[in-house]
Amino acid sequence: MQADTRAYGMSFACQKLVVFNHEKQLLNLSFSFNRSFALIGQSGSGKSLTLKALLGMLPQTLQRTFLYKAEYTLVRGKTVAFVPQNPFTALSPLTKIEKQFGMSKEQAAYYCNMVELEAQFLDRFPSELSGGQLQRIIIAMALSLKPKLLLLDEPTTALDEESKKHILALIQELHQKALFDILFVTHDLQSIEGICEEVGILQNGIMVESGMTHNVLSQPQHPYTQELLEAGFKQRSFRA
Repeated sequence: MQADTRAYGMSFACQKLVVFNHEKQLLNLSFSFNRSFALIGQSGSGKSLTLKALLGMLPQTLQRTFLYKAEYTLVRGKTVAFVPQNPFTALSPLTKIEKQFGMSKEQAAYYCNMVELEAQFLDRFPSELSGGQLQRIIIAMALSLKPKLLLLDEPTTALDEESKKHILALIQELHQKALFDILFVTHDLQSIEGICEEVGILQNGIMVESGMTHNVLSQPQHPYTQELLEAGFKQRSFRA
């Protein structure tokens, strides 16, 4: 992949995203960003539901209205890649890693190298890898799609602290080098440091505040954002 010249800046605008069932509306939001955006909120706020709606992966009991504008068409598995919360359940346990890439071993080894894994890991089963190694494999598979948009659903939740640090550093490095946008969903403000330039705060399916990450987290305007910070979300890095 080509190095990022910083002149690059894809833009994505979710003009309208509404998710509902026969009883009520569950999600109603709009947002736009260049390069990187984080969705922050507590469990049940609608973060993961947003990603599922963007991917067209809603259960049959839910419906969506979705309008967007971007320099690319959203096609899951092509222009859009997804990194889930739990790497332990994302792969087939009975199939060696190499076979799950869906490409030649040489090509798979190239993407493993991008995430700092040796080609020998391709000959192993998922159960033979640690959580951090598995998440690197998932990220490598996502990169192999050459996506325009990478969706990250709390990608460090199932990892220990040391693995979490390595994965976040890896995501940051890859984002700086590669030509893709990032939409990062998390409840952990520390996770987005150095990765996401913009942030939106989600409460009960509504975005109550958004803007540049430093501005929102150092000078929160909405009571819910203030409540999140005061309730224990780490903010020391954002206080000037």
